[in-house]
Amino acid sequence: MRTLRRFFPPLLLLCLFAALLRLAPSPRDGGTPVSLPPKAPERRVLLVPLDSRPPCTRFVADAARIVNVEVLLPPADILDDYLRAGDTAALADWTRANLAGCDAAILSVDQLLHGGLLAARRAEKTPADAEALLSLLTELRDAHPQVPLYAFSILPRMTPPDGLCDWHEQKRLMSWSRLMDRVARTPHPEAADLEALEALRSSVPSEIVARYESLFAEAAAFNTRLIGLARRGVLARLVIGQDDSEPYGMPNIVLRRLRDEVAAHPAESGRVLLTHGADEIALSLLAALEARRAGFAPRVALAFNDASTPGRVLPYMAISVEETAREKLRLTGGSVVPEAEAADFTLYLSANDTDMDDTRRKAASELAAMLATDRRVALVDLAEHFRADETLLPLLLACGAPLQTLEAYAGWNTASNAVGTAVAQATLLETAKRRARTRDDTLRLFDAHIAFLDSRILEDYFYLKDIIDHLNFSLEKLGAQNGRGLEYNYNYPVGSLLLESALRDRTARFTRSEAFSAPFTVKTPDGPLRLRAAGLEAEARFPWPRTFEIDLRVRLKLEELP
Repeated sequence: MRTLRRFFPPLLLLCLFAALLRLAPSPRDGGTPVSLPPKAPERRVLLVPLDSRPPCTRFVADAARIVNVEVLLPPADILDDYLRAGDTAALADWTRANLAGCDAAILSVDQLLHGGLLAARRAEKTPADAEALLSLLTELRDAHPQVPLYAFSILPRMTPPDGLCDWHEQKRLMSWSRLMDRVARTPHPEAADLEALEALRSSVPSEIVARYESLFAEAAAFNTRLIGLARRGVLARLVIGQDDSEPYGMPNIVLRRLRDEVAAHPAESGRVLLTHGADEIALSLLAALEARRAGFAPRVALAFNDASTPGRVLPYMAISVEETAREKLRLTGGSVVPEAEAADFTLYLSANDTDMDDTRRKAASELAAMLATDRRVALVDLAEHFRADETLLPLLLACGAPLQTLEAYAGWNTASNAVGTAVAQATLLETAKRRARTRDDTLRLFDAHIAFLDSRILEDYFYLKDIIDHLNFSLEKLGAQNGRGLEYNYNYPVGSLLLESALRDRTARFTRSEAFSAPFTVKTPDGPLRLRAAGLEAEARFPWPRTFEIDLRVRLKLEELP
C-alpha cells in the first residue's frame, strides 16, 4: 500500500478500488415504479446555442422536457468545440433547412456570426460577416413569418482577448477600463482622476488601446442594429447579455448606451431586454416563451438568507444579488410580490462567505421549515468563494430536508448563471402544472422536473463544490497544468476515470439520504398523488478538455406510494 501511495494520489487510489464496486442506494419497499410510455412533444423549438457546452445545450433540452417541448439542436460537428469555432456557414444552412415546422427559434447571434462565445471574444469577423448575419435573420423571418425568432447577443467582457497584450499590459488596461467607467458616471470628474486616466492610457501601447476600444465600439454599433431588427418585428425578442462583468468597466458604458437606445423608443421596449449573464440566457428565453404561451406571468416572492444578501455584489457581477433576481424575473415575464402567500413560488437567495457559519445554519433551518410546510421554493445557493462550506445544501442534506419538493436548485458559476437557471426551472414547472390535463401528464412533468433538479444538485454542489477540487489535485500530481488542462492522449482518460468513480460515490451518498427519498405529494387533475424518488443513476464526461464543466446525464427512478 505504501508503494501505491507513493505513485498514485488519493483520489486515483479511490478510483482504482471503487471502480470495481457498483455503489447503489439501498432498496426501499412499498412503492410502485412510475413507468409511462413516451408522449409526443407538444411543441418544437429550434436552438442555435451560444456554444456546445452543456449549460447552453443539454440544460435547455432537459428542462424543456418539463413542458413537453422538443429542443432541436444543430449537429455536434458544425458547432464549436472548445478552441475550434463553429462552422457559421453550415449553421446558417442548417437553420434555414430546419426552421419550418418549429414553433419558435432561439438563436445565438454569437454562434451564427463568430462560431461560439470563445470565438466571439477574438472578434475576427468582418463588417461584411455582420451584414450577412443581419440579412440571414431578416431572410429567416420573411421565409417563416409564423415562427417567432428569439435572438440573444453577448457583449464583450472587460478582460482583453487572448493575444492582444501581455499580462502587465492587461492589468493596466483593465485598470484604465474601470477608471473610464467611473469618470463617465461622474458629472464633474476630479482632476486627479483625469490625470490618472491619461497616465494609465499612456502606459499601454496605443495600438492595443485602440483595438480594445474598437471591440466595444463595434459591439455597440452591431447591437444597435440588432435592436433595429427587433423594432421592425424581425425579432420577436432580443436579449443582450453582459458576460463576466464588474461594477466598473467598459462593458457597463456600452450597456448604458444600449439601454438609452431602447428607452428612446418605449413603444417597442418590450421586445428588447438587457441582462447580466450569458450561458443561462437560452434557458431563460425558453421559460419566457413557454410561460407566455400559457398566459402565465409568475408572481414571485424574494427571500434572503441574511439582511446583507440583497445588496451583495458577488464575483464576476456588476450588480447586486437582488438586482440580478429582479432582472431575471423580468426576462421570464415575472414580477416580484411582497407576500409569499400571493406568490406562485418563493425565490430563496442565499449568498454566504466562509465566516458566515451561524448565518448558514439559521438559513438552512428556515429553509427546511419552509419545505416541510409545502412552501414552493426555488433555491439559489451562492458562495462567495465557490466553496462547499459556504453553501446551504450540505446542511439541508444533514437535516433530511425534503429536497425533492424544491421548485429549483442552482448554484453554479456566477450569480446571474445560477439565478437565471433557478427562475427558468421554477417558471417551467409552474407553467407545466397549469397545462397538465391528466394524471399521467402530471407524472411525466414531475419525472422530468426532478431529474433536472437532481442533476443540478449533483453538478452544482457535489461536482463543482467537492469533486472538482480533489480531481484537480490528483491531476496536478500527474502533471496537469493548474489541474484543469486535459490532453486527450494523456490525462483525459485518467481524469474521466476519476470523475466516474467520484460521481458514483457522491450519487450513492445522495440517494441514500433522507433528503433524497422523502415522500412528497403532488396535485393532479384526478386528485393528490404521493411520490418518492427511489433511485438515481448518473454518468458524466468532460465535454471540453478541461475540468471546469461536465456533461452530466441522469436516470431517475420515481415511485408512486399508497
